[in-house]
Amino acid sequence: MPIRWIRWLVLGVITAATFATVPTGPASADPVDDIPGGLESFYHQQLDWGSCNDAVLDGAGAQCAGVVVPLDYNRPDSRTLTVAISRLPATDPARRHGVMLSNPGGPGGPGLGMMVDLRDRLTPEVRARYDLIGMDPRGIGRSDPVNCALPLPTMLFSAGFDAFGFARDTALAAALAASCVAPDPEKARQITTRNTARDMDIIRSAFGERRLNYYGGSYGTYLGAVYSQMFPQRTDRMVLDSAMDPDRYWIGTYQDMGAVNEAGLDDWANWAARRDADYHFGSSGPQVRAFVEDMIRRAATHPVVGNGYLIDEHTVPMMLLALLSNPQKNADLAEVVRLVADGVSGLPVDLEQLKTKISGGVPMNASGMAAVLCGDRAAPRDPAWYRRNIESVRATQPVFGAFANNITACAFWPDPIEEITAVHNSAPALILQATGDTRTPYQQGLALHEDLTGSRMVTLADTRVHGVLRADLSRCVNETVNTYFRDGTLPDADITCRPDPGSLPDH
Repeated sequence: MPIRWIRWLVLGVITAATFATVPTGPASADPVDDIPGGLESFYHQQLDWGSCNDAVLDGAGAQCAGVVVPLDYNRPDSRTLTVAISRLPATDPARRHGVMLSNPGGPGGPGLGMMVDLRDRLTPEVRARYDLIGMDPRGIGRSDPVNCALPLPTMLFSAGFDAFGFARDTALAAALAASCVAPDPEKARQITTRNTARDMDIIRSAFGERRLNYYGGSYGTYLGAVYSQMFPQRTDRMVLDSAMDPDRYWIGTYQDMGAVNEAGLDDWANWAARRDADYHFGSSGPQVRAFVEDMIRRAATHPVVGNGYLIDEHTVPMMLLALLSNPQKNADLAEVVRLVADGVSGLPVDLEQLKTKISGGVPMNASGMAAVLCGDRAAPRDPAWYRRNIESVRATQPVFGAFANNITACAFWPDPIEEITAVHNSAPALILQATGDTRTPYQQGLALHEDLTGSRMVTLADTRVHGVLRADLSRCVNETVNTYFRDGTLPDADITCRPDPGSLPDH
C-alpha cells in the first residue's frame, strides 16, 4: 500500500466513537469455593498499591496496582498478563458495601481513570459504600497492550462512493489485521471479552469480595452482561448504560448505527437551520442535510491533506458520527462542518482545531478494539458481502450506510478461540437507554432487557444521547441509579425519565 495512503488515513479520524486510601490485604481464600482448576494462585494474590504516576488519578487520591492474570485461561501455568487497576476507596469504611468495577466502552477504551469522572455523578451516600475501581482491560492502555504495527487511530472508516474507495478500505483492513496478529499471534487472539470477564472475577477475589458491583457504558454493557452469564452467583448491583444487544454484537451493532445516525443528522440539521444566520448551511432541515451531503461529495474530489491529516469521503462521515452522540455538542458539530466545508472549498483550515473538536473524551485504542471485536466474533470473509450491504442502503443511508456496513480488519483475523456468549439469565441489573441513542439504538437496550430477566429499564425519552448517566442531564435518571447503588433497590417496574429543563439545546 502506498505510504501516502497510510499517512492520509491515519489522520484525524476519531470515532468516537467512551479517580487517603484504605489498605487492602490479600484474599486468603476465594470467598466462593468453585475456583477453576489451576487458578488458585491468581485468585489468592495480594495487590501491591502505589502511585498511579498520572496527574489526574494521583490528584484525586487514587492508587494503582497490577493484577496478574493468565494470558490463556486454558493454560494458566504458561504466559501471564498484568491488568492495571485504580482505586478510589470508600469514604466511610464502616458502611462499605464492596467494590464497584467499571468499563467506559469501546472496546478499546482505557478505563483506569474512569472513576474520577464517574464519582461526581454519585451521591455522598454511594461514595461512602464503594471502592471505585477503574481498569484498563487486557490488551489496552497499561494492561500489556496490543500494539499493531500499522498505527491507525481507528479501525472504522466509511467506504466512500465507488469501487476504488472500497478497495482501498479493504486493503487497509487486511494490512491492519496482519500488523496486529503477526507480531504475537498467541497474545492477539487472547484479547477477548470472555477473558476480560475472567480477569474481572480475579479482581473481585483479590479484593476478598463475594460479589462484584459494576458500572459499564456502551460496550461495557456487553462486558457486564457476559460477566453475569459466566459468573451468575458473583454479580451484585450492576448498572448498564446505553446497552448493546448481545445477539447483534458486534456486526449488527454497527449496522444498526446507520439508520439512527441518519435520524440524528436530521435532528441536528433542524437545529442548525434555526440558526442559519450564524452558520449559513440552510434555513430548513433538508437544506442543511443537502449542504452536508454535498460537502462529503466535494471532499471526495477535493481532499484536504496536511500535517498527517486527511479530510475526504472516508473520514468526514466519521467526524460527524463523533459528535452526533450528544446534542450538547451541536455547536461543536456546526463548527466542524464549517471547517470541513471551508477546507474542501479551498479555504485555509486549522486541522489541529478540527482534531480537538472531534476527539472523544475516552480515546479509543484501535489495536485493542480490533483484537476484542475480531477475537469475540468471526466476521464474513468475502469483501463482496460488505459491498452488497453498502449498496443496498445507499438510498436510505446516504451519509452513514457506507460506514455502518463497511469491511474491517475482522474479515482478515484468525477465527475466535471460543464461541460467542449467549446471554440469558436473571441477574439483577439497571439498564439505562435513551430513545435517540446514535451508538447503541434503543431497541438494543430493549433486547438486553429481555435477555436479563431480572433487570429493570430506565428510558430517557426524546433524547439523542449516548451515555445517559450525566451530571447535567436528568435528575430522574441520576436519582434512580444512586438509589440502586445505595440500597440495592431496583424500581418496581420500568420507568421513563426526561431531560431536565435547560439541559439540552432548545428545539
